[in-house]
Amino acid sequence: MIKPLLIGPFTQLLPMTGLPFKGALKDEQLPIIENGGILVSEGKILKVGVFDELKSDAVDVHHIEGDHVCLPGFVDSHTHICFGGTRARDYAYRNAGKTYLEIAKAGGGIWDTVTQTRQASQEELVQGIISRSKKHLRNGVTTIEVKSGYGLSVDEELKMLRAIRQANEISNVSLIPTCLAAHMKPKDWNQNKEYLEEITTVLLPIIKTNNLAHRVDAFVEESAFSPEEIKPYFQKAKEMGFDITVHADQFTTGGSQVAVDFGAVSADHLEASTKKEIQLLAKSNTIATALPGASIGLGCAYTPARRILDAGGALSIASDHNPGSAPMGDLLTQASILGTFEKLSNTEVLSGITFRAAAALRLSDRGKLEEGAQADFVVFPTDNYQEITYHQGQLKPSEVWKKGINVCK
Repeated sequence: MIKPLLIGPFTQLLPMTGLPFKGALKDEQLPIIENGGILVSEGKILKVGVFDELKSDAVDVHHIEGDHVCLPGFVDSHTHICFGGTRARDYAYRNAGKTYLEIAKAGGGIWDTVTQTRQASQEELVQGIISRSKKHLRNGVTTIEVKSGYGLSVDEELKMLRAIRQANEISNVSLIPTCLAAHMKPKDWNQNKEYLEEITTVLLPIIKTNNLAHRVDAFVEESAFSPEEIKPYFQKAKEMGFDITVHADQFTTGGSQVAVDFGAVSADHLEASTKKEIQLLAKSNTIATALPGASIGLGCAYTPARRILDAGGALSIASDHNPGSAPMGDLLTQASILGTFEKLSNTEVLSGITFRAAAALRLSDRGKLEEGAQADFVVFPTDNYQEITYHQGQLKPSEVWKKGINVCK
């Protein structure tokens, strides 16, 4: 056994323990350990508590000098950081007032990224993932979900998923793969039904056999796949043992109903959700995932996070980092801005990017600082945790620890 290492003391240590999984949260509920410490060994947390009280259990000590706040490593539960090329032209067109259809006719849109991703080699995709994940890591994100979905053919989707796996093997960040082959109908297929049959019967078995992903996603939207079209695909994926997640209610409703019907782990986007969809999600175990980066990138309404929480729902917050609608890729900045517009407490924001986000990936070993959890935590140079969201992502971590190793000194 590796000798226990004690890290601290922290002016404030926020373990994020003892908080409910669903519903609204007040800052008065947030547990704070003053002069806290974390005892780690072999990548796991042994104990969390007052620093001086843990000294007798430690062999080595990593001293934190000055005032610092420590909390669990952030979890970004929805990204598209495996892609080729750029969509800067789309962003300029959109801000100049061009419509989605006009941008698509000019050669932009998701298909532009599909074309550039197909042209990229697997190694080029790996290097892109590594570069973007390093940026997330420097900002305190220690676990990142990564979707395919810019390949839109059996071979190209497999190339993306293999690139994600390869990047995970050499990255300091945990990368969680998701198959998003049902992102949109490829231009080289005539019918949605035919394409869905292809990825159902050919792609999913290969993914399962080679353990390339255990999660399946789909974009349920008028411009992509209808609820009726996607149901057979989700049914087969569920029978094969995949977890289901859904791009839901971004522009029109219908996706959240599909998510609840199939017991999806999460329903993501939800900008168009009405009272009906909010109540539906709140009564289910499906986690509502807000993607403020897409709202910022597209200039549209935010996910109704306040109403979801007040209705008793579980809220995760993710960056949606992608080349088209959410190029910023800064989880803490986006979560802080969402908190401002939706009037979320600090506890609700921080829960949404720690343990509630981990639950959106079915990861029970992170998102909280407690015995047995992965030793993933982030350290900010301040004496008050409120400064973290107050600076809206501009207060950067001084240290980021992944599995008990300081990976961003």
